[in-house]
Parts: sequence; C-alpha cells; structure tokens
Amino acid sequence: MARRSKRKGKKAEVDPATRNFMQAERAVGSHPMFAPLWFRVSVNRTERSRCPSDGWASVSANGEIHVHPTRRASPEEWMYVLAHCLLHLGLEHFKEQEDPRLWNAACDCVVARFLAGIKFGRVQADLDILPDLPSRDEHELYRQFRENGLPPELAALGTAGPSNDMIVELQRDTTPWGYPRQSWAQCLSEGIAEAVSQAIEVAAGNLDGLSSTKNRKSNAELAKRWFMSSYPLLGALAEAFEIIEDPKICRRLGVSVAAVDIEGREIYVNPASALSLEEARFVLAHELLHVGLRHDVRCRGRDPYLWNIACDYVINGWLVEMQIGEFPAFGVLHDPELKSLSAESIYDRIARDMRKYRKLATLAGVGQCDVLEPRTPEWWTMENGVTLDEFYRGCLSRGLMYHEQQERGFLPAGLIEEIRALEQPAIPWDVELARWFDGHFSPIEKRRTFARPSRRQSSTPDIPRPRWFPFDDSDDGRTFGVIIDTSGSMDRRLLGKALGAIASYAMSRDVPLVRVVFCDAAAYDQGYLPPEAIIDRVKVRGRGGTVLEPGVNLLQNAPDFPKKGPILVITDGWCDRIRVRRDHAYLLPEGSTLPFVPKGPVFRMK
Repeated sequence: MARRSKRKGKKAEVDPATRNFMQAERAVGSHPMFAPLWFRVSVNRTERSRCPSDGWASVSANGEIHVHPTRRASPEEWMYVLAHCLLHLGLEHFKEQEDPRLWNAACDCVVARFLAGIKFGRVQADLDILPDLPSRDEHELYRQFRENGLPPELAALGTAGPSNDMIVELQRDTTPWGYPRQSWAQCLSEGIAEAVSQAIEVAAGNLDGLSSTKNRKSNAELAKRWFMSSYPLLGALAEAFEIIEDPKICRRLGVSVAAVDIEGREIYVNPASALSLEEARFVLAHELLHVGLRHDVRCRGRDPYLWNIACDYVINGWLVEMQIGEFPAFGVLHDPELKSLSAESIYDRIARDMRKYRKLATLAGVGQCDVLEPRTPEWWTMENGVTLDEFYRGCLSRGLMYHEQQERGFLPAGLIEEIRALEQPAIPWDVELARWFDGHFSPIEKRRTFARPSRRQSSTPDIPRPRWFPFDDSDDGRTFGVIIDTSGSMDRRLLGKALGAIASYAMSRDVPLVRVVFCDAAAYDQGYLPPEAIIDRVKVRGRGGTVLEPGVNLLQNAPDFPKKGPILVITDGWCDRIRVRRDHAYLLPEGSTLPFVPKGPVFRMK
C-alpha cells in the first residue's frame, strides 16, 4: 500500500514496493500482446485481496486479479506475475475438472512455458522450477498428472504458491468495470496479432521497439481512416474529430464503449471494449451521425438521456440499412417497429414509460449519454469564424453531395430527408407563430356594399355608388384565447416579449378582441381586451403555483367564447398536465419542455 509522508512542506511519496508494482502495471498495459486483456481486468492490491498469504497473486474467471498487498518484488517479477494471471484468462483455463489442483498445475506449466518462450518479465526464485515434461497441452498434462501424480517440484509453480491461483466462480456477463465480457481468447488473439504486426514493423525499422505505441493503429483509428478514404458522407466529420483511447479517461467519464464530445471534437473509445474493425466502424458512424444531425442542439429541454435513446434508435436503424460495420456487444438499441419514425416521435413514445427506458444502455453505459454535455453555447466560433453548428451542418451536407455524386452506397430516405432539412436555416419562432395565426385568421375580404354611406363623384353627385367595406363571413367571433402562466418561475421579460408578439400579430390580422386569462394557483379572467391594451394596461396577478387546468376549463366552458376559437398557452413548462379539447398551441422559452406529450404545435422563444 502507498505510504504518505507526514512531514509538512513535502509531497506525498510512494513506497518502493508500490512504485515497482506500478511500473509493472505500466509495462503490462503497454505491451501489445497483453494490452487487450489488461484493459478489461481489475487489480485488487488491498487488504481485502483474496490472494493467499503465502502466494503472489490469484485471478478469477471474471477478470479480477487479487495481488498480495505487502509482498515486495522487482518490476520484472511483478510483470511475470501479472502476465501469468492474464494468460490464464486468455488461454481459457477456467474449466470445471474433477481435480482442480492438478488442472491448475497443468495450466501453470503451460503458462510458464509460454512466458519463458517470449522472455517477458523475470520468474521468481521460488517459482523457477519447470521440469522437462513431454507434453505442452494442458489437457495431456492433466491426464498425465492424474495417472502418475503431481511431481513434488510443481507444488509451488503457480503464482498462489501451494494453493490454486485460479479462482473458479460464477461467471458474469460483464467485466468488473461493467463492460460486456467478450471471449478472453479473442482478446489474447488480437494482442498476439498486434504484437506480430509490431514485430514486423520493428524489423522494417518503422518502430523503435515493442513499447512504442505512438504509431500503433487501433481498430478505431483504422475505422476513421476508412471513413476518410472510402465513405464521403462521414469523411469530413471523421477528419475533424480526434480519437481518444485512454482507459483512465473513459473510466472517469463513465464511458463503457464510446462517447462523443461535440464541442471538443473528440470521440472517446474505451479500449476495454475490445472492438473489432467492423464494430469500430459501426460505433464511429453512430457517434458522427449524432454530431452531423445536431442531436445535442435539437434536445430543446427534453430529458437528455431519453432523447439520447430516441436518437440511438433512429441512427442504429439507418446504420443497419446502410450495412456499415457490425453491432458491438453492448449499447446498441434497435427496434424494427420504430422504423421511419423521427427522433421526436420516438421520444414522445418512450416518455410515456420512463422507468422502462431508463434501464436501457447507450454506448456510454446504463444511465449515461454518449453525447457528452456541451460546456459552451451552440454559437461557439471556430478559428475561421464559422460557428460550430454551421461547420457540422456543412460537413454533412457536403458529404451527402459527394456520396451521391460518387455513388458510394445506399442511404436511407429518412437520413437524406433530415440532412436536407438541416441545410435550410431554422425558421424563427415568431415566423412560426405568425403562420399559426394565418391558419386561424384569414385576411378579411373587402366587398362593395350600399349598406354603408355611399361615395359620390364630383362629376355625377346624383349617382350613388357602393363603398368598399371589410366583410367577415365567419360564424364565430374573430378572436382567440390566451392563457398566461403567471407562476413565480416565469420570467417577466419572457412575459413581456410574449405579450408584445401576440398583440402585434392580433392587430396585423384584424383581431378586435382577445380573451386573456392569467393562471397560477387559480385562474384570473381578464375578459376581452383589445390587442393594444394587452401591452399597455394589463397587470399580472398571482405569482403563486402553476395549475393551468382551471384556465383551460374557464375558456372551454365560457358561453361567450367561440366554440372554434383557438387557445394559446404561454408557460415555461413547469406545470401539470392539461387537456385542451380544441385547437391550441404552446409558447415556451428556448430550452424548456412540457411534462406531457403535446397535441398542438409548440413554439419556443429565444
């Protein structure tokens, strides 16, 4: 254990035993053969370690290495011990046998010969006993030990001394860090392939040694290069992002497989997930589509995790149609029944059963968003003066153009439709509100009529002529209702901006009167007011809690309010569920959301 210095003015120092063990950990983690296994195990070097008192270390089938907490050794000796435990996992030695002790001894012989062959680390003096046995297969050795007995010199061959260094227990589906448990043999085979590749590059003079990892290309980096060279749709976005494969950073961020930092232009890929090349392509395409489709900006006050899940369903469905890569073993959400639905529609569905969908896992893990929360506003500017939002939209739209010109593969119609929609600038909220008014209040037609004082020309004053007069043939009155949330959470500037917009639109569309109702803990009916009076003479009452249902019922049951009159609800979203049985719309501030699925349009003020 690390010993902290108690002297004031000096930094805490690590004792030599711990320092040697940490050096061994770095050496094992940087070795290409053992790195895929090392990133998926956990090491316990505390007083709670399950290592025997006379042993060095023991390993469980779930990837937990228990190290003796007080034993002192050189870094090379610890390297040998840790590699010994990893090879038990990689060679899949955790199998039920009639005599576990003999099976453990046979596996220890195979591991000892393997490490002696690659000359990794230094074997301890009390474990440096390897008899000349004719067979190299653990099954043959096990059979031989059962027939002839265990040689006395093999009693202390394993890292746990006379005891078994393999802890047999019920295997879990996940590793100690919560990552999906793939085949340990697959991780070892990937490490051996990487070690052979680096050895060839060393022989060619491309690397300084096996410990040099700067030029080593992971599957995530190879997937990124594939997008840049062979898939124009996501090539520009892939070039703009840096791949970060640091297990410590991923553990600190809680990233199980992958996540994207849109603001920092970084994609975090946890090496412990041991992605194959095809899986890495799928994961990178998933994260890049999150960026290009601007899912972080489109959240708009919704629950971030449920919105992330809704976007994952859409993206994964498209990637299946596009046949990009393969599903990773963890964090993939796919439902064929949700095909052709937008992320907003899927969110409205899953919001009805939050408890169920909060148990699902994204690529970042259960309860974690794989789109990391931005730290600066969306108008953050890059070096060339282009906003971050414009840059990502431009990358995806140009990629679509190149992809279609070069005929590089099938693209779903829904994806093309979303990219085309993102190319167009967003419609301001006041324009959307104006269109809503236009749909309910058409311009008043002017007709000639003799019912009004006639006009006469000076040349023929005796001949009466009809006068132009506005004519409204609607059955109901030309008016609408406004329910204003006046609770304490509402901003006064927000109220003023909303009331000013409503008054200006009502006057421009010849609406003579507006029915205004203030609502907080109770409903306050202001009656019919001319539009210009809404700005000048209305005094907000209440400022209590938020209950909008009484205001809605007041308008719907009012005998003097038109049956077809629309209702506009102005609130900040902190309200109870309301039911409006006629045409209606909601006006909310940017970044807010309603606690229920709205049936009418929602306009968001900036």
